[in-house]
Amino acid sequence: MVVYGVSFDMVGKQPIVLLKTVLTNRFLPIWIGHPEAAAILARLQDSETPRPMTHDLFATALDEMDAEVVKISVVEMKDSTFFAKITLQRDGSEVELDARPSDAIALALRAKAPIFAADDVIEQSAIQMEDENSEAATGADPEQLVEDFKQFLEDVRPDEFGADD
Repeated sequence: MVVYGVSFDMVGKQPIVLLKTVLTNRFLPIWIGHPEAAAILARLQDSETPRPMTHDLFATALDEMDAEVVKISVVEMKDSTFFAKITLQRDGSEVELDARPSDAIALALRAKAPIFAADDVIEQSAIQMEDENSEAATGADPEQLVEDFKQFLEDVRPDEFGADD
């Protein structure tokens, strides 16, 4: 997955981080808090803060302990809530930490670690913006893709994700 961007739910003004699958044109919208949105945006925009944010502090601490973020994974969607794991490695051994996806993503961006989502999470909650063979899917018209996503955000509600149809 790649972090496609951060937007806002047009109705509730709640931030949403948008993950995109690498090989397809599917998007995973995850509603997040304002501080986490700011942390993700700061890294996406290469902004420097006068003092380290929490995610910067954690990344620095891991670096000082010779530990690395191997990957982060969005592993589950339950009751309209996403769950994530951060996989760390130190001295040849790995440990997994439970995390909110927003915190895991903010850390992954700082550590330049890959981001994954479980197949069942993508099947359950991802949206297909356009047909795989469409112009937007090939990257020819990213502005249209953004407009389509904004239109989607005007009508979507968080409780629509994870519903069994």
